[in-house]
Amino acid sequence: MDWNKLGLKMGLEIHQQLNTKSKLFCPCSAELVDEEFDVEIKRFLRPTQSELGQIDRAVLQESQRKLKFNYEAYDYHTCLVETDDEPPYDLNQEALEVSMVVATLLNMHIVDEFHTMRKLAIDGSNVGGFQRTGLVATNGYLDTPHGRVIIDNLCLEEDAGKIVAVEDKGDEGKDYTHFRLDRLGIPLLEITTDPSIHHPEHVKEVAYAIGQILRSTKVKRGIGTIRQDLNISITEGARVEIKGVQNLALIPEIVENEVLRQINLIEIKKELKIRNAHVSNEIHDLRELFKNSSSKIISNAETVKGIILKGFAGLIGKEIQPGRRFGTELSSYGKKRGVQGIFHTDELPAYGITSQEVEDMKEYLNVDENDAIIIVAHNEEIAVSSLEEVIRRANMAFDGVVEETRKSLDDGNTEYMRPLPTTSRMYHETDVSSLKIEVEHIKNIENNLPELPDVKKERIMREYSLSEDLANQLVRREKAEDFEAILHDVKVDSTIVASILAYNLREIKREGFNTDNINLNKLIAIFKLLAEKKVSKDALNDIIIEVANNPNVELDKLAKKLNLILLDEDAVNKIISEVVKNNASMVEERKMGAMGPLMGISMKQLKGKADGKLVNKILKEEIEKLI
Repeated sequence: MDWNKLGLKMGLEIHQQLNTKSKLFCPCSAELVDEEFDVEIKRFLRPTQSELGQIDRAVLQESQRKLKFNYEAYDYHTCLVETDDEPPYDLNQEALEVSMVVATLLNMHIVDEFHTMRKLAIDGSNVGGFQRTGLVATNGYLDTPHGRVIIDNLCLEEDAGKIVAVEDKGDEGKDYTHFRLDRLGIPLLEITTDPSIHHPEHVKEVAYAIGQILRSTKVKRGIGTIRQDLNISITEGARVEIKGVQNLALIPEIVENEVLRQINLIEIKKELKIRNAHVSNEIHDLRELFKNSSSKIISNAETVKGIILKGFAGLIGKEIQPGRRFGTELSSYGKKRGVQGIFHTDELPAYGITSQEVEDMKEYLNVDENDAIIIVAHNEEIAVSSLEEVIRRANMAFDGVVEETRKSLDDGNTEYMRPLPTTSRMYHETDVSSLKIEVEHIKNIENNLPELPDVKKERIMREYSLSEDLANQLVRREKAEDFEAILHDVKVDSTIVASILAYNLREIKREGFNTDNINLNKLIAIFKLLAEKKVSKDALNDIIIEVANNPNVELDKLAKKLNLILLDEDAVNKIISEVVKNNASMVEERKMGAMGPLMGISMKQLKGKADGKLVNKILKEEIEKLI
């Protein structure tokens, strides 16, 4: 695709949890809880008008779903702030500090006063129907190989509750959506770029660069701790927000598929105009036509309803993304009102609906070959409500691309979630006072910025003669600081230390040992045994495993107990000499080719009580004597 000709514009939003001790507006721990909840709270949230008398369109649609919410809370891990039964505490200063560090690394201008705002959201993810957020910095930039990108805003806000289940029960059969409140209130950074990104590879590059900056600060790591959203538009299209872009490698494909979707929607718009198409708002009752239908979906439903889309024939089945058709767009809107899907005449006969039933329906509704019919089978209320949404979306086809929020899918496609929010949903938080940010505080942050991961990787490669792989693993696993602290106190081979930290500890943990018991001080003490030539490097794993099991053990006594104390050279020589003697026939046959297998036999007999280099040297000498 010619991105410049299409007028591709993209912006990026990154949401990153901070690794602070407590939540943003209460003293509860900012950690998720793997326990059964203690308390359930049920609520039903309603939309409200802004001071201008407007209701945000995204909020309005959520309210029309008439969902009920069940919140799961804890006696000791959540408090009344999360359940909206107590005013918030003062702003978490640690979280503000981290956000200011990130803002400075992004070359942003930090505000002189932090104001907490309420952002209306009634999707259930916040108990009170709003999320607390505040602007920290504006107008920054980030230089990447593809060029400079402007960072518009950096906000500090509460993370939302985590959805855990949806079940079909309760009053009048309405859905209860279950949210867990342990995540609600964890400090979250929202970083927003301007739409100055014009190439799919560039947006991936920007996401990686911002991720590197975040990783250099006090942020959480792991699945779900960082969430990325894309804003995409082309000249003839409209801005679409794509939520939950987790896989950086998938970003270019997501962009290409969204642009393809917009191009195809524009083509559909033009074709509808040529056909002089229109949407009938009448919803027809088709129960009598399908009363003897062999389709299980139809026969199991309380009612069958249909609508006519004049001039839409052939367009509903048109593919607009790989494996997804325009009918999928219509269906996504209908699903928001409770149906599992829709039928349309571009795909019928199918699903047990016969060709005769299709012909009878067309005759009954008096449609011609250019018209399409949409069918929904469900109970009366949901069928009508769903078709009203399909009618609404079909009418939007005359505008081409619709401004909306979509969900990222694993195959690189996207799916409709809700309308794009407007600005009619922000209010001042009356329970939290504004906070002045002093110039001296900002200058102190500027003078004490952390080292970026890529810079750190290059430096430790250079200073400690490490391979790129080892240096990269130390930085990725956040072990670089421990690595340097160990080498500051202990004179040992840097590659041995790096390998233990980057790989061995991880393998030991996978084997079920509690590596949390092995802190920095214990690691330093373990490596001192190696530096003082009390044990060999091959004994380190055994010692680490024992310390993981018993963190209070005395290391000198442990090494003796495990029989890992290094042998002197004479003792090593004696053992190797015996190995060579016992395998004389192998040496006579293979000559120096016997080095490999005899090295393995020697190391097995020495059981980690001799350095490998010394063993290799003595073994070579003993073999040479024999040949």
